[in-house]
Amino acid sequence: MQHLYFPGVQQNFYMIGRDKNQTVWRVLKIHRLDSSELTILEDPTTYSEFECFDLLRRIHDGNRSTGGLNFVTACYGIVGFVKFLGPYYMLLIKKRRKIGAICGHNIYAVTKTEMIPISNSPDQSNVAYSKNEKRYKKLLCAVDLTKDFFFSYSYNVMHSLQRNVRKNETGLGHYETMFVWNEFLTRGIRNNLNNTLWTVALVYGFFKQVKLSVSGRDFMFTLIARRSRHYAGTRYLKRGVNEKGRVANDVETEQIVFEDVPEGCPTQISSVVQNRGSIPLFWSQETSRLNLRPDIILSKKDPNYDATRLHFENLERRYGNPIIILNLIKRCENKPRETILRAEFANSIRFLNKSLTEEDRLRFLHWDLSRHSRKATKSVAVLGRVADYALNLTGIFYCQVTPNCRPEGLLNLSCLVQNDEKLGKDAGNDKQNSSENVKPPMFQNGVLRTNCIDCLDRTNVAQYAHGLMALGRQLHAMSFIESHTIDQNSPLVDELMTVYEEMGDTLALQYGGSAAHNKIFCQMRGQWKAAIQSQEFFRTLQRYYRNAYLDAEKQSAINL
Repeated sequence: MQHLYFPGVQQNFYMIGRDKNQTVWRVLKIHRLDSSELTILEDPTTYSEFECFDLLRRIHDGNRSTGGLNFVTACYGIVGFVKFLGPYYMLLIKKRRKIGAICGHNIYAVTKTEMIPISNSPDQSNVAYSKNEKRYKKLLCAVDLTKDFFFSYSYNVMHSLQRNVRKNETGLGHYETMFVWNEFLTRGIRNNLNNTLWTVALVYGFFKQVKLSVSGRDFMFTLIARRSRHYAGTRYLKRGVNEKGRVANDVETEQIVFEDVPEGCPTQISSVVQNRGSIPLFWSQETSRLNLRPDIILSKKDPNYDATRLHFENLERRYGNPIIILNLIKRCENKPRETILRAEFANSIRFLNKSLTEEDRLRFLHWDLSRHSRKATKSVAVLGRVADYALNLTGIFYCQVTPNCRPEGLLNLSCLVQNDEKLGKDAGNDKQNSSENVKPPMFQNGVLRTNCIDCLDRTNVAQYAHGLMALGRQLHAMSFIESHTIDQNSPLVDELMTVYEEMGDTLALQYGGSAAHNKIFCQMRGQWKAAIQSQEFFRTLQRYYRNAYLDAEKQSAINL
C-alpha cells in the first residue's frame, strides 16, 4: 500500500510505501517543477510506522505557512510514468482484486486506476489541456487496465512456474520480458531508482483458478495465458511475423496443478506450457467493410525465411527442444486462401530443417480441423493423440516445493535438491520412511506451438485437448490417479472445457473483437444445432463490425 502527499508549496510529491506487515516503511520524493525531466529520489532509510509519520509531521510543520502537507490518494502500486506533449503523468493502481494464489503468493487483477499529472509548472498547464494532449490521454486510457491485466507482488507471474523454480531470479530483468506490458511505462522510474519496489509488472491475457477434485482429493487448477507485448494488436492489423521474428497474437498458455493443502505446508506442484501464434510468414489481410473474408496476401520479401528462423530460434531459447508445430488450417478450398499459407508454411519448415541437426529439427504436423469439425468428439480425440505425441517428446514439469516467505517471495527448490540427495544415501532404509521422501523433479523441454489463421477458435480447441491430456499426466505424477489419462466420463472433462472455453473467449475478444467460435465445445455438450448456428452468426457479425470500424483506434491505443 502506498500513500501520496504534496506539501503546500507543491514542489514535490511524497509517496509513502509500506510492506504487507506494516513493519517496513519507505519514502519516495517526486519533483514537480521540472516538467522536461522525470526526477525521482528514494530515501535510503527504512522507517518504522512511528518514524515515518513523524517525518511527515515535520514536513507538514515546515510547510504550514503555505498550507502544510496534503493527502492526494492511496494506491497499490505504480503502473508507470508517461509523457506526451506536456507534463509527465503517473499511473496508479487504485483498487485491486485477488484472483488466485500460487504457492502462497497472491495474484491480483486491477479494478481501478488513476492518472495524476506530475508537473506543477505554470508553463505546462496550458499544454496539459490542449486538444492534442487530451487526445493522447484518451487514447492511452482506451487500453482498459481493469480488463484482463494481472500482477503479483511476490511471484514472477510473467514467467512460467518451471522458470521461477529453476532460476530463482530477482532484479530488474523481469520487466524486460515479452509479457510485461508496462515495461516502457516503468523504464523511467526503474532507471532512476535501480529497483522495482514501487512498481508492479502487469501481464495481459487470462488468469483463472478453480478448485477441482478427483478420487476424493481436492486440487487447485490454474490456467494462465500471457499475451506478448511485441507485435501486439488487432486481428487484421497485426498478422504474421515482423523482421525481428515476433508474431502476432503470440500467447503462452500455462496449466498449473497443485495440492490443496494448508498454507505453509510442502506441496506437490506441476505445470505444462504450450504456445499459440500467427503463422510466422510475411502475410496480411486488408480490412474491408464490404467483405467478411478478405483475401490473404502473401509477401515474397523473405525468400530465405530469415524472420521465420528468428521466430523459431526465439521459441527454442524460451522452451528448449523439440518445437512441435500443429498447423490446423484448411487443406483444400474452392478459392485458395488458407491453402496459400499452408503450402508456404510447409516450404519454410522444410527449408529451415535443412540447416538443423536431426535432434533440433522442427516437428511439423498438419491437420485440417475445419474439415472434421462436424464430428466434435472424434476431432478432440484426434487432437488428444497429437497432444499425447507432443507430451511424450516434451514431458511436463513436476516437483515438490516449500512455499518461501522471504520478501522477494520466490519459490525455493533447495529443499528438493537436499532431499533428493538424501534419497540416494538412504535408499536401503525402512520403507516406513518412504512417505517422507521427495519424488525426483521432472522438467519440460520443448513446446507444442499451435496455429490456425487467427489462432483463436480452432487453436483453442486444440489447446484444450492438449490441456486435458496434460492434466492426466500431472495428476498421475502427483499420485492422484493411477492412469496417465483422464476418463472421458469424468466430471473433469467438462470442468476443464469450461475453463478453456472462457480463456478462448477472453483471448478472442482481445485480438478478434468477439468471443470465440465455440462450435465444437457446444456440440460436445449436446446443445441444440440451431442455437449454435445462431450464436456463431452473431459472433461473426460482431467480429466483422469491430474489425472494420473500431480496430484502427484500438491498434493506435496499443501502439501508444
